[in-house]
Amino acid sequence: MEPPKIAQDPVANVTLTVVRNLEDQHDWTGLEIVSALSHRPLVRGLPPRRLYTHPDDQIASLDHERQTGERLFQEPELEWVLPVRLAEHWTMARFAAVFDSIPEHGPRGKRVVLATVHNDSTVVYYLMHEGVVKPRQN
Repeated sequence: MEPPKIAQDPVANVTLTVVRNLEDQHDWTGLEIVSALSHRPLVRGLPPRRLYTHPDDQIASLDHERQTGERLFQEPELEWVLPVRLAEHWTMARFAAVFDSIPEHGPRGKRVVLATVHNDSTVVYYLMHEGVVKPRQN
């Protein structure tokens, strides 16, 4: 019996590896593979907690916590994930094309979770923002 064609496609393999990792190891829900947006499939899903807080929102949250003693709960947001293999060579133009293909990500601009898959199927995640982003408070 011939293996499914998806198993022979390295881009599909890396995408499925990332989807399984997000589901099984990181408890993401509502995952879907969206291929119509860019030259590469993107994954869209909901993490169990918010991945990123904009620095302005972080300052407001810290002020609230200082004044009231209670932390603000921040709902998780749907995220775009770009699965790539570690050995791939990406240029700024390729990343720009991915950002151009996704709709605005709320009032704070666009971001993508870069999911880098190593040959042993280890996945490392990085947040990538379009343009310049104000540094976070420590």
